[in-house]
Amino acid sequence: MASLRVLCQVELPSGTLRFWDGSGGPFIDADGEIYRSCVLTEDALAQIEAAINAEAFTLSLVLSGVDGATSDAVWADYQDGNIVGSPFRILLQKCDDFEQPVGSSIVKFTGTVSNLNFVDQASDTGVSSTIQVDVANRFTLRNVTSGAVLSDVDQRARAKILNPSAPDDQFCERIPGLKDRTIRWPNW
Repeated sequence: MASLRVLCQVELPSGTLRFWDGSGGPFIDADGEIYRSCVLTEDALAQIEAAINAEAFTLSLVLSGVDGATSDAVWADYQDGNIVGSPFRILLQKCDDFEQPVGSSIVKFTGTVSNLNFVDQASDTGVSSTIQVDVANRFTLRNVTSGAVLSDVDQRARAKILNPSAPDDQFCERIPGLKDRTIRWPNW
């Protein structure tokens, strides 16, 4: 039976970090990129689903089981103040019956890292790191820094850059039509 892998990719100054949700060894995608295994909580998977469906604009992921070398590299970037604003993507990869990738992975969510928290635990087997990553998706922020609201043309252009695989954004053209509608609740 074919399966689907959830892949996370973070572009940090020290290099690109790639993770896949699951336990076991590394996963090599169709392009030859190596993803390390990590464990996402059930809550994180629900948040990813909401983000992919464009129902969430922020995403808070907890990555468990991150190896020491990766954790050290992320910590060095964090200490240098280079983490916030780093691009973060969630991709889906189709796999065949033998868990081998089929085709290229598909980008389903694009955002930037807004915060990062570390929790390290030491045990007899070594140090285990847990990293909480907060990601903001600017796609849903309709305001620019000055406080002005984006026009329909600006919003469509911005949406294409931030979420290239998403369908055309029609938010701005649908809102004016709602001003004359009456909301009746509850509808008995």
